[in-house]
Amino acid sequence: MVEIPADMPAELDPIAQEVHRILEGAIWSTHGQFEQMKIWRAMNMVLGVPAAILAAIAGGTGLAATEATSVPGILALTAAGFGAALTTLNPSRRAEQTHAAGNAYLELQTAARQLLTIRLSRLGFEEAEEELRALTARRDTINKAADPINAFSYRRARRNISPKGKQDFAVDRRANIATTS
Repeated sequence: MVEIPADMPAELDPIAQEVHRILEGAIWSTHGQFEQMKIWRAMNMVLGVPAAILAAIAGGTGLAATEATSVPGILALTAAGFGAALTTLNPSRRAEQTHAAGNAYLELQTAARQLLTIRLSRLGFEEAEEELRALTARRDTINKAADPINAFSYRRARRNISPKGKQDFAVDRRANIATTS
């Protein structure tokens, strides 16, 4: 995880802490949204594929039947049930929405990290405060558009962010080794 640079001027420390909070929140939100997206994509397949297959089988069975049978009707009703769930939940739209939110949080994460580690220590207080306001506004806009994630997605995000997870960059490990040596 990115830390506040040691050479941060004391007057900018409160701003650096807030930028760090935005960065950390963006990391969690990015992973949470991407994990949620995986669920919606799977849900789209779980509902859509059986609906299509059952509808095709019902149609074929109905056309091929030489005498009255209830099998095509049952299959058609089951396919309609899957189709109704697919329409109501709209997992394809939700997958697109969570993907867009995840990417927006990823952009926010990058902007906050770059501000914190590269530019902030060279800014005056007023400029730094303006940068913080811009990041906060950007985060708030994304938060308003993003759906909340479920507990399963949160646990998967936590696993990704853990020290052995996907959010562990080699450059950060080198920096931590250099500062602890």
